[in-house]
Parts: sequence; structure tokens; C-alpha cells
Amino acid sequence: MEKPILYLDSVGEENTDSVVEAASKRAAELGISHIVVASTSGKTALKMAEAVKGTGIKVIGVSHQYGQKEKGEWEVEEEYKKRIEELGGIITTQSHMFSGIERSITKKFGGYSRTEVIADALRSLFGKGFKVAIEVAIMAADSGHIPVSNDTEIIAIGGTRWGADVALVLRPAHSNDFFSLQVREIIAMPRAKED
Repeated sequence: MEKPILYLDSVGEENTDSVVEAASKRAAELGISHIVVASTSGKTALKMAEAVKGTGIKVIGVSHQYGQKEKGEWEVEEEYKKRIEELGGIITTQSHMFSGIERSITKKFGGYSRTEVIADALRSLFGKGFKVAIEVAIMAADSGHIPVSNDTEIIAIGGTRWGADVALVLRPAHSNDFFSLQVREIIAMPRAKED
């Protein structure tokens, strides 16, 4: 099988519309029923939900955990959340798979955890958006919002800082079975990474 990959000239939010278009097209081609999107405020997840409106594809927006920026607060904007839900999608959160408690231990005691090594390896080799796409897929699996099996494929979308610049087809896995996750296709990614 031959399929084109959308290579982007830069990282970040300016790529969102192109990534959303490429992901929705590939989801339709493969008959994929779930798209997981990293979305701090809900804005990027809403763009994806609008792009697949009426197709039966469920969009799962995954935001930062509560307290990421300010104790007890969630960064999701209510207007985006409401519209995503009206379109049949959801926006959810989980503790970050590649940081969470591990980062807290590193900050307090120093050193570097194995989880942080995995995150840095993904970030260094493939870029921040790639790492984020994998991370939100695991978060969605652990939240019970996507099916997980050897036969399941989803699309996972991540970005560098804001918006979307990576889209992947992958077989999802739960965090306790991380090495079962498989990246099956790269739909879109930046050629150069953020240093």
C-alpha cells in the first residue's frame, strides 16, 4: 500500500486546518470510528468534530489535567466543550502519561525516571506533537473513551504548543500495556522539530 504523508514546513497552530483535513480524509478511507485530539481549551477538538460532523466518527478531545496551570482549575473553555458534545464528541482529561507523579519525583529529588526517558526519546526523535499524539491516545484509552483491542485502529492528533501538527493511525493501548501500542501510519508531521 502506498499513501502520502503530509510533511509540514513548521510546527504549531498554523498547521491545524491541514492536519484536520488530512485526518478526516484518512479516517473515512480506513473506516476509523474514533479520533483522539490533544486540545487544551477544546478549540482544536472542536475543529476536528466540525470536520467529521455527520460521519459517525466520534471525536475525543483530551485536555490537560486539572491543576496543570492553576490548582483545581481545568483549562477547557465551556463554549468549546458544549459545542463538541452537541456534535457527538467529548472532551476529557487524565493525568499525563509521560509525566504525572514521575515529574513530581524528579522535581523534588532529582534524577530522571524511565517514563520521562520515553517521553524525551519520542520528543527528540519525532517531535513534541508526535509524543503528544501517543500520550493522548493512552489517556483516552485509560479513560474508557476509545476501544482497545488488537484489531482497533484510531487516529491520534497532537501538536507543538498549540493547535495540531501531527496525525497518526495507531493501535491504542492502556498505560499498563504501553508496549502494545503500535504506530501504524503517519498521516502528517512537521519535517523540522522544535528544539
